[in-house]
Amino acid sequence: MAVLGAGTMGHGIAQVAALADADVTLRDIDENALQRGLAGIRKSLDKAVEKTKVTRAQADEALARVRVVVPLDEAVRGADFVVEAVPEKLELKRRVLADVVQHVGPTCVLATNTSSLSIAAIAEGLPHPERVIGMHFFNPVPVMKLVEVVRGPRTSDEVTARVVALAQSMGKEPIVVRDSPGFATSRLGIIMGLEAIRMLEEGVASAEDIDKAMTLGYNHPVGPLRLTDLVGLDVRLAIAEYLTREIGPRFEPPALLRQMVAAGKTGQKAGEGFYKW
Repeated sequence: MAVLGAGTMGHGIAQVAALADADVTLRDIDENALQRGLAGIRKSLDKAVEKTKVTRAQADEALARVRVVVPLDEAVRGADFVVEAVPEKLELKRRVLADVVQHVGPTCVLATNTSSLSIAAIAEGLPHPERVIGMHFFNPVPVMKLVEVVRGPRTSDEVTARVVALAQSMGKEPIVVRDSPGFATSRLGIIMGLEAIRMLEEGVASAEDIDKAMTLGYNHPVGPLRLTDLVGLDVRLAIAEYLTREIGPRFEPPALLRQMVAAGKTGQKAGEGFYKW
């Protein structure tokens, strides 16, 4: 397997694939990003060992199955499966996969970790579009059980079955959804997150109390504002703008979200969002 993008999602996907006995090549355009990704995998595996989720030997073997490279052709050559985890920009994802197909065989599965973008649009112009599919992981990848498998209009039954089986081999619970704006999870998750931001904007309650309402009142593991910090306010804004264009005004981003992104308060990665990190 080749995983393209060594950020939070990419190195998490590489880790769970390696634990499932896959030989993984993790690729990024920046060597420093690759080393940070590798360090993230090492830290996550160490934590899993401490919690007795895996043995020390399993962790060491998984880490040994991950190699990091910068050249794209070297990363994907001979791969049975490629998953891209680059930023949530349609043209970027299309460009990356257009480069990939020059170096892989026609049966290599091309998966995109998009959380909301159209699989049909990502696959447009690619040879053998029946092998293009969404494989939406959740953050943190080693912990979250769900994988949303998104069938494009031309995705084959065989490829869908292969991806479902792959997710299961990683210890995940896959659901299969049709290619539609926001799929199932992003549509539901974003609408709650946007409403929580509006409530904060209107002074209904503090960020902590809004989150506590959902964690204690509805047994959610994390509140919508803290989750927005973890996902990234800029990512949530981009998804909301996309869904507004595709579905309608109920996904219109609140002014507070736009203001915070403009101020660079994009969440955990920036050290500040709705919380200080």
